[in-house]
Amino acid sequence: MSNEHIYNAIIIGAGFSGLGQGAQFVQDGVDNFLILEKEERLGGVWRDNTYPGAACDTQSVIYCFSYFLHLGASRMFCSHDELLRYLDNLAAEFGLEQYLRTSQLVTRAEWDEDNKVWRVFIADGTEYLTRMLIPAWGQLGTPSIPNFEGLDTFEGDYFHSARWNHDIDLKGKRVASVGAAASAVQYIPEIAPEVAQLTVFQRSANYILPRNQRVFTDEELAAFQRDPDVYRELRHSIHDEREAGFERTRRQTDAAAEGMRLAKEHLESQIQDPELREKFTPDFDFGCKRILRTDDFYPVFNRDNVTLITEGIERITPKGIVTSDGVEHEFDVLIFGTGFHSQAFQAGTEIIGRDGLSLDDRWGNSPEAYLGMTVDGFPNLFILYGPNTNLNHHSIVTMLEAQNRYVRQALSLLLDGHDDVFEVRPDTLRSFNEHVQDDLSKSAYSSDCSSWYKNEDGKVINNWSGTVAEYHALTAEFNPEDFLSGESELAGQGAK
Repeated sequence: MSNEHIYNAIIIGAGFSGLGQGAQFVQDGVDNFLILEKEERLGGVWRDNTYPGAACDTQSVIYCFSYFLHLGASRMFCSHDELLRYLDNLAAEFGLEQYLRTSQLVTRAEWDEDNKVWRVFIADGTEYLTRMLIPAWGQLGTPSIPNFEGLDTFEGDYFHSARWNHDIDLKGKRVASVGAAASAVQYIPEIAPEVAQLTVFQRSANYILPRNQRVFTDEELAAFQRDPDVYRELRHSIHDEREAGFERTRRQTDAAAEGMRLAKEHLESQIQDPELREKFTPDFDFGCKRILRTDDFYPVFNRDNVTLITEGIERITPKGIVTSDGVEHEFDVLIFGTGFHSQAFQAGTEIIGRDGLSLDDRWGNSPEAYLGMTVDGFPNLFILYGPNTNLNHHSIVTMLEAQNRYVRQALSLLLDGHDDVFEVRPDTLRSFNEHVQDDLSKSAYSSDCSSWYKNEDGKVINNWSGTVAEYHALTAEFNPEDFLSGESELAGQGAK
């Protein structure tokens, strides 16, 4: 160990959460850290999702860090390339290039009890040592294609929307979109005019609200640059509006009823066919699934070359898709807008904590973490955008900024010699998780619908149970008393 370099922190992933953590460190004078990125460049989901129409469905003025405003945003709901530029600019502003190492796929990380460090192993054989390990994988980074029978026999082309194959020309083709949710409602309007036939397979309807896109004028953009307080005023207004929208996620509230009314009004204003309206009308509580925002999705179905199918997919054949009614639909291209492995919080990396316990075994199918960040049995491990930190009503960046500050406080205490390790107390995690789950039981997230927020047992493990303000209050000050300390307490504790 004496000749091996030990980093203060290693961040895994260079998306919003990882770069935000790096920027927070730089602002607070923390150095000797790395950001390891498996791809050849930074960017996270905004690097990976390049499908036509890819954009954020949260307003750009709140989808940025408070200390680095996105003053150059051309519109209220930014495209993926603008968000990628924002992250490039963030990295440049805080000099993160010197800490970033790309093409570094972390395959395994293991806690070294004797030396109180994490050993981080890279696919190319490189090994790093760090006092603190900060996974920043996110929740929507690993694409999921259902295991459809016969998919490997399909003679045409197919790909997932998050791995869009731009080499395939869709012009004049018979195309299927398997899925009609968050990504699909963006790419479907873009490709519909150029394909010969577009068939959309919808498993369940979604509540969709108007996006009401606003393109900033040259005068507005100049005002933002000249006086950022003008931008901040708009930001605060939208922040408050979105925060108030949390009440819509509470089951059977007047606010939820209002949300349903707005979604129904939006649907009926754009779809006149009563049968189609029925197929697009959800049969579950408002907020049970992700609320979508688009102005362009419904009108596509007024086109002659676009069809909606709600029968289930039975299997895939060399020529196309057979639905549960026995009909075979022939296609040239299949596009899977089927979401992500949202509960794969380790992103395929093996994490081994105290006493050889793997994070997979600690969690099983029910990931949990104190404040969404720390797990008993895994000292000095702080997960960004971990279990129960996702939002339905607001910008995830507001949560990440709170987490970045909290983790910086923890690292500062470690570097000040407060203790060798911070391992959350099992009772602290248990009490926190019980409170979160009790709150979630009153939430629309727990209602009767199939959503990526829940595990196979129906437990909500992705979403935060409260408001952004409540989370900021809980994470404002790192409290060492929430953690085990001293050799006598740590010895043999492991996970309970």
